[in-house]
Amino acid sequence: MSIDWNAFTPWSALIGGVLIGLAAAMLILLNGRIAGISGVLGGLLMKPVSGDVAWRVAFVLGLVGAPLVYGLVTAWPVPQIDAGYAALIVAGLLVGVGTRYGSGCTSGHGVCGLSRWSPRSLVATVTFMAAGFLTVFVLRHALGV
Repeated sequence: MSIDWNAFTPWSALIGGVLIGLAAAMLILLNGRIAGISGVLGGLLMKPVSGDVAWRVAFVLGLVGAPLVYGLVTAWPVPQIDAGYAALIVAGLLVGVGTRYGSGCTSGHGVCGLSRWSPRSLVATVTFMAAGFLTVFVLRHALGV
């Protein structure tokens, strides 16, 4: 994937970050729930609890519906992914396994956990970031992929 730095505007990134922070804060303050995607989806698919399904479904529908509404307003960006299907499948499986072993995903730990001063989330986020840096270094610089 490549970023068009000439078209990058820090204001849109700032607004997006603020909206994510506000949404996470509102969910925990108004509903007492943490906005970690893997936890929300896992609670919906693995062991749905009566009375706990509606907000999870609304959350997931919002995740799917927001880009669809965006597509109605403006043109969809054209992604450029510099990897084959095999690499994408392996990467997706590794991320899925990692979220189970890490007791949450990057959004849950990085956005919601760090904002609650969770030591476990700090360790998880540092580990996610270090693994990402190491993976990019090995693939791009050591192996030249």
